[in-house]
Amino acid sequence: MTDIEIARSCKIKPITHIARKLGVDRSDLELYGNYKAKVTLKPNVKRDAKLVLVTAINPTAAGEGKTTVSIGLADGLNLIGAKTCLALREPSLGPVFGIKGGATGGGYSQIVPMEDINLHFTGDFHAITAADNLLCAMIDNSIFQGNPLDIDPDRIVFNRTLDVNDRALRGVAVNHGVKDAAEHNEKFNITAACEVMAILSLANDIDDLKRRLGKILVAYTRSGRHVFACDLKAENAMAILLKDALKPNLVQTLGGTPAFVHCGPFANIAHGCNSVQATKLAMTYADYTVTEAGFGADLGAEKFLDVKCRVSGLRPNAVVIVATVRALKLHGGADKNSLKDENTEALRKGICNLVRHVNNIKNVYRLPTVVAVNRFVSDTDNEVNIVRQAVNELGVSAVVCDVWGKGGRGAEELARKVVELCDCDNGSFRYAYDDGDPVEDKIRKIATKIYGASDIELSDKAKSSLKALADVTDIDRLPVVIAKTQYSFSDDAKLLGAPTDFVLHIRDVEYRGGAGFLVALAGNMLLMPGLSATPNAVNMSIDSDGKIEGLY
Repeated sequence: MTDIEIARSCKIKPITHIARKLGVDRSDLELYGNYKAKVTLKPNVKRDAKLVLVTAINPTAAGEGKTTVSIGLADGLNLIGAKTCLALREPSLGPVFGIKGGATGGGYSQIVPMEDINLHFTGDFHAITAADNLLCAMIDNSIFQGNPLDIDPDRIVFNRTLDVNDRALRGVAVNHGVKDAAEHNEKFNITAACEVMAILSLANDIDDLKRRLGKILVAYTRSGRHVFACDLKAENAMAILLKDALKPNLVQTLGGTPAFVHCGPFANIAHGCNSVQATKLAMTYADYTVTEAGFGADLGAEKFLDVKCRVSGLRPNAVVIVATVRALKLHGGADKNSLKDENTEALRKGICNLVRHVNNIKNVYRLPTVVAVNRFVSDTDNEVNIVRQAVNELGVSAVVCDVWGKGGRGAEELARKVVELCDCDNGSFRYAYDDGDPVEDKIRKIATKIYGASDIELSDKAKSSLKALADVTDIDRLPVVIAKTQYSFSDDAKLLGAPTDFVLHIRDVEYRGGAGFLVALAGNMLLMPGLSATPNAVNMSIDSDGKIEGLY
């Protein structure tokens, strides 16, 4: 059966039942039909709650099943008697209609209702898009209405947004042909990469949300002064649009595990983690919380650990690194069309990618680590044993799981290992860089310690951007998010494996004052993805009864 057929064949429980099972009172639920709800209660994290971060190696274009393993692991933990809750990101319509399709897991390890979650869900992405574009409208309106803030139309730095892949919006002319209006060039970001998404992911409550929204840098004046959203008095109106989106969403897995699914910043062009509120809510009600960070550990996990943990005070008790035989063969030089064929030579060469990720988590961040080998039907026993042996030589366990075909039962061995790791000491945890490091040093430390680069190189544009931000308060105290390709440790998507002696090229640095971090754009990474020659959208259909096919 397909993922969508499996989801439809499984009977799911009313969300009120899942909430009761978790311990959430009915009065703290805002129902969105029978199977979705928002939770209004403020988080109060248990002191002994355990946090498990699931990450991965650098993936193939199809992904390596990190979300599927996260869901299966949570179900597996509940099966062995460890009260567990999930905390995951919301899917973006960009990948859903682009290259990957849905992002709710697969097989018997899915969150449901999958069609709703993959599409409009509870409207959070639309609210974020509306709030972002409202601010853009207020910027242009201020210029039109006499420009009291003396905004330079050619130095507007806050972009409009849309939650679809649309490369045509990477460059647009605003006010073209509009009488008495200042025409200027602009671009759109995809919603998952916009600052409002990051702000919502990191905000603690409505007051913190308004404070962060007001700190968004929107433009420069003609004399070079910074203009913020609070100068336009936009923060309250934006917060009004976001008041419901601020509340985490509660759904369930096919195995009945409660799942808080909230916010969805990409990990290659944003910080790649679900909301702090959702993670803390999960840790309030469960003994174990399983969460994931997007793409490989060089992106999602690095940002989870260096940004989200720094901002929230959270610290994982264990890290699971998902690996697949097919991705390791790709990193070893195998042709992408032959990844299902046995190729031990390419596999042995490609294991260097996994080794670097393991060493980063184990030795740089100093966290208890386990490798989950997400097994595909095409994997041979010989190939799987090669991976396990290589990981064991690092002093780390490698556990094979089949969560797609078996759900939580396929992750029970992994669950027992995770419980064992969660009882270990994570007090040696450290960041890849210090708060007080200069911005360039922060970028350099991520590039050299985590990516394996020899150095970084800032373009003239990046240097100019940092110079323009020099007088922003505490600019050197902010963490850094590096936007780069997910396919490689480097900024070159074709440089696979575990490259060394390369230079990471930073073409620009952008200030995200409301989110509380800087974004360093590496290589040719863009904040608005494009569609492929044959996007997933062309394979979708809906019949007269509203039944959708091709969502995966």
